[in-house]
Amino acid sequence: MGFNNTNLTAKDRIVLALDTDSLEEVERLVTLLKDYVGCFKVGPQLFTSCAYDAIDLIKKLGAEIYFDGKFHDIPSTVAKAGSNLIKRGVTTFSAHLAGGTKMLTTTVKVARETAKKFNMPAPTILGVTLLSSFGQRTLTEELNVKMNIDEYVSHLTYLAKESKIDGVIASASEARKIRKEFSDEFIILCPAIRPTWSVVNDQIRVVTPADAIRSGVDYMVVGRPITAADDPIAAANLIIDEIEQASKTVEV
Repeated sequence: MGFNNTNLTAKDRIVLALDTDSLEEVERLVTLLKDYVGCFKVGPQLFTSCAYDAIDLIKKLGAEIYFDGKFHDIPSTVAKAGSNLIKRGVTTFSAHLAGGTKMLTTTVKVARETAKKFNMPAPTILGVTLLSSFGQRTLTEELNVKMNIDEYVSHLTYLAKESKIDGVIASASEARKIRKEFSDEFIILCPAIRPTWSVVNDQIRVVTPADAIRSGVDYMVVGRPITAADDPIAAANLIIDEIEQASKTVEV
């Protein structure tokens, strides 16, 4: 049904990353956890291994899908890719904001037209600001961007709003500034969520579920802390508890 940011439960906020090559593992995880997370993220690893078989399986199991393809190409190519997803029943996907406003506006227009034509729910398109593996050195020395990370993410977020993108993917530290500068209706998804009891792995800009909630994040991507746990349901419940506790302090 796509993302929104109203009346979200703690469970709704969790996007589980299915970073696997196996349909059997997809079936196991979705069957086990569909009552404990809001939706399942299909990214390049799973899609290049199992393609639409994975998407069709998740839908068959009665779960929601977020396609994290992080599209970044010429406008017509990205727009057609988004349209193809919608035709297959996927209404939430991502594109790089660095692709520019022409790519973004074209994608939004075609996605909405496709959804209307096929009587599908209104699509949710999220803009990628900066990958969670990037730090300031990579931004400055390799990409030659002279802004600090917060400034750069804010700049890209303005492009998202101008292009009618529904929301952005950003870390909790950046989300706090985004939430102050943009309306509460703007969706913020936070990647690289790591509870205090988990291992950081290969990401740099990581935060806890509680940090994300206090920063105004709507949705959060969690992967290995749940999928690699000895008891994935128990791990999911721990994160749900942390989100609920943090939400109470925000409400107060």
